[in-house]
Amino acid sequence: MPTEKARELLHRYWGYPDFRAGQKKAIEAILSRRDTLLIMPTGGGKSICYQVPALLFDGVTIVVSPLISLMKDQVDTLAQAGLPATFINSSLSSSEMAARLEAVERGAVKLVYVAPERFDSPAFAERVRRLDVSLLAVDEAHCVSQWGHDFRPSYLRVGRVREMLGDPPIAALTATATREVREDIERQLRLRDPQVFITGFDRRNLLWRVLRAKNDSEKDRLLLRLLQGRQGGLGFSLENSSGSAIVYASTRKSVDALTSLLGGIGIAAVGYHAGLRDTERKRIQDAFMAGEARVVVATNAFGMGIDKPDVRLVVHYNMPGTLEAYYQEGGRAGRDGGQSDCVLLHAYPDRFTHEFFIEQTYPPRSLVESLVRELRSRADAEGAIRLGTAELVRTLPGGPKDRQVASALRLLEEAGIIRSLSAGGSTGAHVRLIATAERIRREIDRPDRQEELLFLRRLWRLGGGNGLYRGAAMRWRDLGAAAGGRERAAELMDALQDEGVLEWTRFLDGEGIQLLDRSTRVDRLPIDWRRLEARKRRDLDKLQKMQGYAYTDRCRRGYVLRYFGDPDAMDECGACDVCMGEARQADRPRETREDRTVAARPQGTRRSRARRIRDVTPYTPTPAEEQLFERLRAVRSQLARGDGVPAYCVFNDRTLAELARRRPATEDALLEIPGVGPAKAAKYGRAFLEILQEA
Repeated sequence: MPTEKARELLHRYWGYPDFRAGQKKAIEAILSRRDTLLIMPTGGGKSICYQVPALLFDGVTIVVSPLISLMKDQVDTLAQAGLPATFINSSLSSSEMAARLEAVERGAVKLVYVAPERFDSPAFAERVRRLDVSLLAVDEAHCVSQWGHDFRPSYLRVGRVREMLGDPPIAALTATATREVREDIERQLRLRDPQVFITGFDRRNLLWRVLRAKNDSEKDRLLLRLLQGRQGGLGFSLENSSGSAIVYASTRKSVDALTSLLGGIGIAAVGYHAGLRDTERKRIQDAFMAGEARVVVATNAFGMGIDKPDVRLVVHYNMPGTLEAYYQEGGRAGRDGGQSDCVLLHAYPDRFTHEFFIEQTYPPRSLVESLVRELRSRADAEGAIRLGTAELVRTLPGGPKDRQVASALRLLEEAGIIRSLSAGGSTGAHVRLIATAERIRREIDRPDRQEELLFLRRLWRLGGGNGLYRGAAMRWRDLGAAAGGRERAAELMDALQDEGVLEWTRFLDGEGIQLLDRSTRVDRLPIDWRRLEARKRRDLDKLQKMQGYAYTDRCRRGYVLRYFGDPDAMDECGACDVCMGEARQADRPRETREDRTVAARPQGTRRSRARRIRDVTPYTPTPAEEQLFERLRAVRSQLARGDGVPAYCVFNDRTLAELARRRPATEDALLEIPGVGPAKAAKYGRAFLEILQEA
């Protein structure tokens, strides 16, 4: 009976007649109140596995989610289907939070999305203790594992949250997890005899390719060819296809440079990175989700919140450090089931950046021991050391980097040898100006960069003029006043540091360090050096596996599946450049005169209707179907704008293609189309039926 009711809900709210492979068993386990761990590829329908049980349970389901943008997208999608869901996070005012919690307590809401940090609030913890919580769902559960690619310390608290909520079952869900990550998730979340479902990592609609390049100039040429659909039929033609593209770059500087490069030849791309204001990031993401911006160039900050069905191309301009990160970011393509390309532009030196950061994360034992000696020599009678990271760097032998010293300080704090004096968080920063006045006038004194210029002038005054070139300690309250807020000050300094204009480091909680242990011999510190070395080797091994993917002469899809331990890993897939015989010839494309001419010519806006439908359907559409598909797209865009939601929240392209092919004439016939449920039929059906009946 519960399974039948679940299937009825699936059709009523999501418009699908039955569950996909893997969903049914996972839902049955959750409905039987078993702890459940579900590993399902991106686009496989993980969210439905906890959303459907949430509607069947008497109480409320709390969903732990890592990003505000991801929560909003999930709640918007559920709201369009007529489902009672909400989110509670820092984007809301205290009165809005209170109103939403009151609605939850009244039983008006079935799903509540929260960030893991929210449970640290005593007021929030007290409110949720009073709720009847039927299920605790942990989305993006790989974030809980230190062996995963996106570890977040705040997720470690989730294992203790179950008791606070009255001991409900836990459903943990992720798209990417090796065996050791799966075991770590079970341990960290304290799952009890969990049901584990691994539905396979393979997504047959994604085509995996690697294009090798000697340098960034060659990568630039390859990227332009991909976005113009001229790389041997590979890629995403803005002129001849629908959908959108994501280009991942490793630094903010690269994002800005690539955005300018694409804009210079008429490709309207937007850039996204953590150095932008919150409002600007939200504007860019909303434009991309609504289809107004078709190409976004981004750092991995453009991550888990992206749930756009019609991404046809994901390009990695720089190699990620792990296959987990690459597979998850590449997996943002083709979520609607349409054929899509995942392309890595690879140059051997890409690995050096990752090696550098790994070295900085795991400081050598000799540095940690030297740091302890220095701290002991600097401590006053109470054990206080009034120094920031930047000053410590200058006093230590061997010329260590700021990142290494900061990592060493974290190790000592974890070992109980030191603690920060201010428990309230960082209260200061050390800032040093690098750029000359002439360079600042040349590069920053421009109409579009007046905010950065004004901020630099204020830093100049705070740092005592020329003294800023030697470095100056500044309090966050002063930095916040100079930038319009502490968070914005950090964002501006990060962006200017990426450009080589200045350097800055946080104080260890601003007021300095409290030395707790003066007596333990430095060669007997309570630090597990073997474990740290093992983690470093593991990170280097992950990097090697990632580079192995770029150089393998065997099936790339099979390589990835074997890495994740998928028993269905194949030796030949027919859907990667190696298996299709493209790998060698695609490595060194020759640029013809025609290539150079097209690259210099702004792109038009005319697109092939047939290519749009073929992106998401396995058949060849007739000319009449192509025209009808375009009319349905126009209606969808109008409805989405009216509701202020992305177009796919109305219907995705696959559903529109089915409408164009089958042409239902009545509401009953409309309900037979996959993706059309009673709620959406009631809300949008008349507008589409009018077009279909005319046709």
